[in-house]
Amino acid sequence: QVQLVESGGGLVQAGGSLRLSCVTSGRTFNNNAMGWFRQAPGKERDFVAATAWNGGTTSYSDSVKGRFTISRDNAKNTVHLQMNSLKPEDSAVYYCAAARFAGVRSEVRDYMYWGQGTQVTVSL
Repeated sequence: QVQLVESGGGLVQAGGSLRLSCVTSGRTFNNNAMGWFRQAPGKERDFVAATAWNGGTTSYSDSVKGRFTISRDNAKNTVHLQMNSLKPEDSAVYYCAAARFAGVRSEVRDYMYWGQGTQVTVSL
């Protein structure tokens, strides 16, 4: 059974930092891109960041570029999202996902496995 389990969410003040982690099990995703998406209440699920299969290429949405960093450790089946300088508009449920492809992807349809999500709330 394939599982993606996110952790690290929580409540933080604006300007603060959080580090999200995603641990995969059930199969290896060492040849797949991995991504983070987020969804706020009443809104669509939006792309946040992605890393290629070997971590050599990364991609970010304009809204988080320069503040968030995605990384992966294939030996530990783990993907991280370091979030700095958080803003209230970053509040959402954050989802980890495994792509169908090795290269970075930013579309929901390009991802085949999803975690259950972790809540991030940024207060003023």
